[in-house]
Amino acid sequence: MGYLYGFVIAFSISYLLIPRLKKLAFKIGFVDKPTERKKHKSPIPLLGGIGIFAGFFSGYFILGKSMNPNFFSILIASFLIFAIGLVDDWYKTRGKEFAVWPRILVQIISAVIVYHSGIVFRGFTNPFTHEYIVLPVWMQFILSITWLLGVTTVINWSDGMDGLAGGLSAISATTLFVVALAKGQPDSAMMSMLVVGAALGFLRYNKHPAEVYMGDSGANFLGFILGIIALDGAFKQTTMISVSIPILALGIPIFDNLFVIAKRFWEGTPIYKADSRQIHYRLLSSGLTQKQVVSFLYLMSVCLSLVSIILLLLKV
Repeated sequence: MGYLYGFVIAFSISYLLIPRLKKLAFKIGFVDKPTERKKHKSPIPLLGGIGIFAGFFSGYFILGKSMNPNFFSILIASFLIFAIGLVDDWYKTRGKEFAVWPRILVQIISAVIVYHSGIVFRGFTNPFTHEYIVLPVWMQFILSITWLLGVTTVINWSDGMDGLAGGLSAISATTLFVVALAKGQPDSAMMSMLVVGAALGFLRYNKHPAEVYMGDSGANFLGFILGIIALDGAFKQTTMISVSIPILALGIPIFDNLFVIAKRFWEGTPIYKADSRQIHYRLLSSGLTQKQVVSFLYLMSVCLSLVSIILLLLKV
Protein backbone atom coordinates (compact mmCIF):
# COMPACT_ATOMS: atom_id res chain seq x y z
CA MET A 1 0.00 0.00 0.00
CA GLY A 2 2.96 2.33 0.56
CA TYR A 3 3.66 2.39 -3.17
CA LEU A 4 0.03 3.25 -3.86
CA TYR A 5 0.19 6.08 -1.33
CA GLY A 6 3.35 7.35 -3.01
CA PHE A 7 1.67 7.30 -6.41
CA VAL A 8 -1.40 9.15 -5.09
CA ILE A 9 0.67 11.84 -3.35
CA ALA A 10 2.92 12.49 -6.37
CA PHE A 11 -0.02 12.44 -8.79
CA SER A 12 -2.17 14.73 -6.64
CA ILE A 13 0.54 17.33 -6.04
CA SER A 14 1.46 17.43 -9.72
CA TYR A 15 -2.17 17.42 -10.87
CA LEU A 16 -3.33 20.14 -8.48
CA LEU A 17 -0.27 22.39 -8.71
CA ILE A 18 0.08 22.64 -12.48
CA PRO A 19 -3.11 24.73 -13.09
CA ARG A 20 -1.75 27.31 -10.64
CA LEU A 21 1.64 27.20 -12.34
CA LYS A 22 -0.08 27.84 -15.68
CA LYS A 23 -1.62 31.04 -14.33
CA LEU A 24 1.71 32.11 -12.84
CA ALA A 25 3.53 31.42 -16.12
CA PHE A 26 1.18 33.69 -18.07
CA LYS A 27 1.43 36.35 -15.39
CA ILE A 28 5.24 36.51 -15.44
CA GLY A 29 5.69 35.71 -19.13
CA PHE A 30 7.28 32.30 -18.55
CA VAL A 31 5.85 30.84 -21.76
CA ASP A 32 7.17 29.05 -24.83
CA LYS A 33 6.37 31.20 -27.83
CA PRO A 34 5.69 29.77 -31.31
CA THR A 35 8.65 29.74 -33.71
CA GLU A 36 9.39 28.32 -37.15
CA ARG A 37 10.55 25.07 -35.51
CA LYS A 38 7.87 24.99 -32.79
CA LYS A 39 4.47 24.55 -34.39
CA HIS A 40 2.11 25.40 -31.53
CA LYS A 41 -0.09 28.35 -32.40
CA SER A 42 -0.10 30.26 -29.10
CA PRO A 43 2.25 30.69 -26.11
CA ILE A 44 2.37 27.64 -23.81
CA PRO A 45 3.28 27.84 -20.08
CA LEU A 46 6.72 26.38 -19.44
CA LEU A 47 6.51 25.68 -15.71
CA GLY A 48 5.22 22.10 -15.75
CA GLY A 49 8.59 20.86 -14.53
CA ILE A 50 7.96 22.52 -11.16
CA GLY A 51 4.82 20.42 -10.73
CA ILE A 52 6.71 17.22 -11.56
CA PHE A 53 9.57 18.09 -9.20
CA ALA A 54 7.20 19.07 -6.38
CA GLY A 55 5.06 15.95 -6.85
CA PHE A 56 8.03 13.61 -6.76
CA PHE A 57 9.80 15.09 -3.74
CA SER A 58 6.61 15.65 -1.75
CA GLY A 59 5.95 11.93 -1.93
CA TYR A 60 9.60 11.01 -1.43
CA PHE A 61 9.95 13.24 1.61
CA ILE A 62 6.81 11.81 3.20
CA LEU A 63 7.23 8.13 2.33
CA GLY A 64 10.63 7.39 0.89
CA LYS A 65 13.13 9.44 2.85
CA SER A 66 13.53 6.92 5.64
CA MET A 67 14.36 4.14 3.17
CA ASN A 68 17.37 5.78 1.58
CA PRO A 69 20.38 7.18 3.45
CA ASN A 70 21.27 8.99 0.21
CA PHE A 71 18.10 11.08 0.27
CA PHE A 72 19.79 14.45 0.70
CA SER A 73 22.44 13.69 -1.93
CA ILE A 74 19.68 12.80 -4.40
CA LEU A 75 17.71 15.92 -3.41
CA ILE A 76 20.67 18.29 -3.82
CA ALA A 77 21.89 16.75 -7.10
CA SER A 78 18.46 16.60 -8.71
CA PHE A 79 17.64 20.13 -7.54
CA LEU A 80 20.77 21.38 -9.34
CA ILE A 81 19.64 19.55 -12.48
CA PHE A 82 16.16 21.00 -12.14
CA ALA A 83 17.43 24.53 -11.42
CA ILE A 84 19.82 24.74 -14.37
CA GLY A 85 17.01 23.47 -16.58
CA LEU A 86 14.75 26.21 -15.24
CA VAL A 87 17.41 28.81 -16.08
CA ASP A 88 17.59 27.35 -19.60
CA ASP A 89 13.81 27.59 -19.87
CA TRP A 90 13.89 31.22 -18.75
CA TYR A 91 16.33 32.04 -21.54
CA LYS A 92 14.01 30.36 -24.03
CA THR A 93 11.06 32.47 -22.88
CA ARG A 94 13.15 35.53 -23.75
CA GLY A 95 14.03 34.18 -27.21
CA LYS A 96 17.64 33.49 -26.18
CA GLU A 97 19.85 30.42 -26.02
CA PHE A 98 21.53 29.48 -22.76
CA ALA A 99 25.16 28.37 -23.19
CA VAL A 100 25.74 24.61 -23.33
CA TRP A 101 28.82 24.42 -21.08
CA PRO A 102 27.24 25.73 -17.85
CA ARG A 103 24.50 23.13 -18.27
CA ILE A 104 27.00 20.33 -18.82
CA LEU A 105 29.11 21.46 -15.87
CA VAL A 106 26.14 21.48 -13.48
CA GLN A 107 25.02 18.07 -14.77
CA ILE A 108 28.50 16.64 -14.19
CA ILE A 109 28.64 18.10 -10.67
CA SER A 110 25.22 16.60 -9.93
CA ALA A 111 26.26 13.20 -11.25
CA VAL A 112 29.45 13.30 -9.15
CA ILE A 113 27.38 14.08 -6.03
CA VAL A 114 25.28 10.99 -6.71
CA TYR A 115 28.39 8.90 -7.37
CA HIS A 116 30.02 9.95 -4.10
CA SER A 117 26.83 9.09 -2.21
CA GLY A 118 27.47 5.45 -3.15
CA ILE A 119 25.03 5.07 -6.05
CA VAL A 120 27.49 3.43 -8.41
CA PHE A 121 27.65 0.78 -11.14
CA ARG A 122 30.18 -1.47 -9.43
CA GLY A 123 30.26 -4.51 -11.67
CA PHE A 124 28.31 -7.56 -12.83
CA THR A 125 27.96 -11.28 -12.20
CA ASN A 126 29.58 -13.70 -14.64
CA PRO A 127 26.65 -15.90 -15.80
CA PHE A 128 28.94 -18.91 -16.27
CA THR A 129 30.95 -18.89 -13.04
CA HIS A 130 28.44 -16.85 -10.97
CA GLU A 131 31.40 -14.83 -9.75
CA TYR A 132 30.79 -11.15 -9.09
CA ILE A 133 33.27 -9.08 -11.08
CA VAL A 134 34.08 -5.72 -9.50
CA LEU A 135 35.18 -3.14 -12.04
CA PRO A 136 38.18 -0.84 -11.44
CA VAL A 137 37.20 2.34 -9.58
CA TRP A 138 38.02 4.55 -12.56
CA MET A 139 35.69 2.48 -14.75
CA GLN A 140 32.95 2.57 -12.11
CA PHE A 141 33.23 6.37 -12.10
CA ILE A 142 33.17 6.75 -15.89
CA LEU A 143 30.27 4.34 -16.43
CA SER A 144 28.18 5.78 -13.58
CA ILE A 145 28.65 9.41 -14.64
CA THR A 146 28.12 8.60 -18.33
CA TRP A 147 24.91 6.73 -17.55
CA LEU A 148 23.44 9.57 -15.48
CA LEU A 149 24.37 12.25 -18.03
CA GLY A 150 23.21 10.08 -20.91
CA VAL A 151 19.74 9.31 -19.54
CA THR A 152 19.27 12.95 -18.53
CA THR A 153 20.10 14.04 -22.07
CA VAL A 154 18.03 11.48 -23.98
CA ILE A 155 14.86 12.18 -21.98
CA ASN A 156 15.37 15.90 -22.55
CA TRP A 157 15.86 15.40 -26.29
CA SER A 158 12.72 13.27 -26.43
CA ASP A 159 10.63 16.18 -25.20
CA GLY A 160 9.68 17.37 -28.66
CA MET A 161 6.02 16.43 -28.90
CA ASP A 162 2.96 16.72 -26.68
CA GLY A 163 2.86 13.91 -24.13
CA LEU A 164 5.96 12.11 -25.42
CA ALA A 165 8.68 12.60 -22.78
CA GLY A 166 6.22 12.35 -19.90
CA GLY A 167 4.61 9.20 -21.27
CA LEU A 168 7.92 7.47 -22.06
CA SER A 169 9.18 8.36 -18.58
CA ALA A 170 6.05 6.90 -16.97
CA ILE A 171 6.39 3.66 -18.98
CA SER A 172 10.09 3.37 -18.13
CA ALA A 173 9.45 4.08 -14.45
CA THR A 174 6.70 1.43 -14.36
CA THR A 175 9.17 -1.10 -15.77
CA LEU A 176 11.83 -0.12 -13.23
CA PHE A 177 9.17 -0.46 -10.52
CA VAL A 178 8.55 -4.09 -11.54
CA VAL A 179 12.30 -4.74 -11.64
CA ALA A 180 12.77 -3.22 -8.18
CA LEU A 181 9.95 -5.32 -6.72
CA ALA A 182 11.43 -8.49 -8.22
CA LYS A 183 14.86 -7.64 -6.80
CA GLY A 184 13.53 -6.68 -3.37
CA GLN A 185 14.59 -3.02 -3.63
CA PRO A 186 11.89 -0.97 -1.85
CA ASP A 187 13.53 2.45 -2.27
CA SER A 188 13.97 2.07 -6.03
CA ALA A 189 10.39 0.81 -6.24
CA MET A 190 9.11 3.84 -4.32
CA MET A 191 11.10 6.28 -6.45
CA SER A 192 9.79 4.61 -9.61
CA MET A 193 6.18 4.86 -8.46
CA LEU A 194 6.66 8.53 -7.52
CA VAL A 195 7.93 9.22 -11.06
CA VAL A 196 4.88 7.47 -12.50
CA GLY A 197 2.52 9.52 -10.34
CA ALA A 198 4.18 12.88 -10.98
CA ALA A 199 4.45 12.20 -14.73
CA LEU A 200 0.82 11.12 -15.09
CA GLY A 201 -0.40 14.13 -13.11
CA PHE A 202 1.52 16.31 -15.55
CA LEU A 203 0.31 14.37 -18.62
CA ARG A 204 -3.28 15.37 -17.83
CA TYR A 205 -2.29 18.84 -19.08
CA ASN A 206 0.38 17.86 -21.60
CA LYS A 207 -1.55 15.50 -23.87
CA HIS A 208 -2.19 16.88 -27.36
CA PRO A 209 -3.02 19.74 -27.63
CA ALA A 210 -0.79 20.59 -24.68
CA GLU A 211 -1.84 23.17 -22.11
CA VAL A 212 1.58 23.23 -20.44
CA TYR A 213 5.15 22.07 -21.15
CA MET A 214 7.58 20.49 -18.68
CA GLY A 215 10.51 22.42 -20.18
CA ASP A 216 14.14 21.46 -19.74
CA SER A 217 13.66 21.64 -15.98
CA GLY A 218 11.14 18.80 -16.00
CA ALA A 219 12.72 16.71 -18.75
CA ASN A 220 16.23 16.89 -17.25
CA PHE A 221 14.86 16.09 -13.81
CA LEU A 222 12.91 13.05 -15.03
CA GLY A 223 15.92 11.74 -16.96
CA PHE A 224 18.25 12.24 -14.00
CA ILE A 225 15.92 10.51 -11.53
CA LEU A 226 15.33 7.59 -13.91
CA GLY A 227 19.10 7.28 -14.26
CA ILE A 228 19.48 7.19 -10.46
CA ILE A 229 16.70 4.59 -10.07
CA ALA A 230 18.35 2.27 -12.59
CA LEU A 231 21.82 2.81 -11.13
CA ASP A 232 20.65 2.22 -7.57
CA GLY A 233 18.38 -0.69 -8.47
CA ALA A 234 18.27 -2.49 -11.81
CA PHE A 235 22.04 -2.36 -12.34
CA LYS A 236 22.78 -4.00 -8.99
CA GLN A 237 23.97 -7.63 -9.10
CA THR A 238 23.30 -7.92 -12.83
CA THR A 239 24.82 -10.41 -15.23
CA MET A 240 26.39 -9.48 -18.55
CA ILE A 241 23.02 -10.08 -20.24
CA SER A 242 20.61 -8.66 -17.67
CA VAL A 243 22.58 -5.40 -17.61
CA SER A 244 20.50 -4.66 -20.72
CA ILE A 245 17.26 -4.60 -18.66
CA PRO A 246 17.37 -0.89 -17.67
CA ILE A 247 18.69 -0.01 -21.13
CA LEU A 248 15.66 -1.68 -22.72
CA ALA A 249 13.34 -0.03 -20.19
CA LEU A 250 14.59 3.32 -21.52
CA GLY A 251 15.06 1.93 -25.02
CA ILE A 252 13.17 4.38 -27.23
CA PRO A 253 14.92 7.58 -26.06
CA ILE A 254 18.30 5.82 -25.73
CA PHE A 255 18.41 4.10 -29.13
CA ASP A 256 16.84 7.01 -30.99
CA ASN A 257 19.22 9.58 -29.60
CA LEU A 258 22.28 7.38 -30.08
CA PHE A 259 21.28 7.38 -33.74
CA VAL A 260 20.86 11.16 -33.70
CA ILE A 261 24.28 11.68 -32.07
CA ALA A 262 25.95 9.35 -34.57
CA LYS A 263 24.26 11.18 -37.46
CA ARG A 264 25.33 14.60 -36.19
CA PHE A 265 28.87 13.38 -35.55
CA TRP A 266 29.07 11.87 -39.04
CA GLU A 267 27.86 15.10 -40.63
CA GLY A 268 30.15 17.26 -38.50
CA THR A 269 27.33 19.22 -36.86
CA PRO A 270 27.36 20.12 -33.12
CA ILE A 271 25.98 17.26 -31.04
CA TYR A 272 23.82 19.58 -28.89
CA LYS A 273 22.44 21.59 -31.82
CA ALA A 274 18.65 21.13 -31.99
CA ASP A 275 17.28 19.71 -35.24
CA SER A 276 14.50 17.41 -36.50
CA ARG A 277 16.37 14.10 -36.61
CA GLN A 278 14.59 12.48 -33.63
CA ILE A 279 12.26 9.62 -34.48
CA HIS A 280 9.12 11.55 -33.53
CA TYR A 281 9.94 14.25 -36.08
CA ARG A 282 10.73 11.66 -38.74
CA LEU A 283 7.45 9.84 -38.11
CA LEU A 284 5.55 13.13 -38.20
CA SER A 285 7.11 14.03 -41.55
CA SER A 286 6.03 10.62 -42.90
CA GLY A 287 2.41 11.68 -42.63
CA LEU A 288 1.36 10.48 -39.17
CA THR A 289 -0.48 12.81 -36.82
CA GLN A 290 0.99 13.82 -33.44
CA LYS A 291 -1.37 11.46 -31.61
CA GLN A 292 -0.44 8.58 -33.90
CA VAL A 293 3.28 9.22 -33.47
CA VAL A 294 3.06 9.37 -29.68
CA SER A 295 0.83 6.26 -29.53
CA PHE A 296 3.23 4.33 -31.76
CA LEU A 297 6.24 5.28 -29.63
CA TYR A 298 4.33 4.38 -26.45
CA LEU A 299 3.63 0.96 -27.95
CA MET A 300 7.27 0.44 -28.93
CA SER A 301 8.37 1.48 -25.44
CA VAL A 302 5.94 -0.98 -23.83
CA CYS A 303 7.26 -3.77 -26.10
CA LEU A 304 10.88 -3.07 -25.12
CA SER A 305 9.84 -2.90 -21.46
CA LEU A 306 8.15 -6.30 -21.74
CA VAL A 307 11.33 -7.74 -23.24
CA SER A 308 13.30 -6.36 -20.30
CA ILE A 309 10.86 -7.93 -17.82
CA ILE A 310 11.11 -11.29 -19.65
CA LEU A 311 14.89 -11.14 -19.30
CA LEU A 312 14.40 -10.41 -15.61
CA LEU A 313 12.07 -13.39 -15.15
CA LEU A 314 14.42 -15.70 -17.07
CA LYS A 315 17.20 -14.65 -14.70
CA VAL A 316 19.76 -14.65 -17.50
